[in-house]
Amino acid sequence: MNASPSSAAQAAREGVAARLVDLRRTAGLKGYEVAARCGWHKSKVSRLENAVTLPTDEDIRKYLAVCAAQEHTAELIAQTRVADQMYVEWKRIHQTGIKRRQEVDVPLYERTHLFRVYCSNVVPGLLQTQGYAESLLTTISNFQGTPNDAPAAAAARLARSHVIRDGDHRFVLLVEEAVLRYRIGGASVMAGQLGYLLEVMSLPSVAFGVIPFAAQRRMWPLETFMVFDDERVQVENLSAEINITVPDEVGVYVKAFAAVLRMAVYGPQARALITAAIDALG
Repeated sequence: MNASPSSAAQAAREGVAARLVDLRRTAGLKGYEVAARCGWHKSKVSRLENAVTLPTDEDIRKYLAVCAAQEHTAELIAQTRVADQMYVEWKRIHQTGIKRRQEVDVPLYERTHLFRVYCSNVVPGLLQTQGYAESLLTTISNFQGTPNDAPAAAAARLARSHVIRDGDHRFVLLVEEAVLRYRIGGASVMAGQLGYLLEVMSLPSVAFGVIPFAAQRRMWPLETFMVFDDERVQVENLSAEINITVPDEVGVYVKAFAAVLRMAVYGPQARALITAAIDALG
């Protein structure tokens, strides 16, 4: 990829800022004039127009009213919200705990027909057990310094995963072999998690693949990401969640998924790798 997801998010913010500048210039106004008429310090207009700060809904209403461009209000508010949600820091998402974040995505999960998931570091959330999810979410909360509601958050994550067994959905889920070996929780937690993978991969709606250590790499290990139909991609990095809806950028992840898909093994070969990981727990 030529640009990182965070740079794409910045580009979206810059698009909002450029639109503000364009509307102001069309109105024949200077930045300081807009600031004065809105009752703002002049530096605020500079921050908005240089994509330092995203405008609030009320900022947009005031700005466009001064520019006599109210007909663009709904459009620009929508554009701003898309830009705001493209790159959201985990500390902001988890500021009141992780449970709420699991619940927010339920409508997205329920309306998605095809899930394509690639995880290089942990078992996909859709396939996590209560014990594994609790251990993982506790570690995340402790690292981020956010409220630790891991038991409730894990239960909400499992409830969200009802789509695995209910409704008209298909799942293609890929993990690097290392995911089977990373010790998230104790040996008993990992044994339960790996055993659940053996169970769920037999579901007719699920295609579960493992990319072996020894696979000839056609694609380097990537950040964890999920593709919801062909409409949205969620990318997870250490500091933030990135939401991508621009068709060309979604296409980049679909292309990458197709590449890692060809490296994975399935069925008996995948089961053998999972069983070997269970045996290695001792």
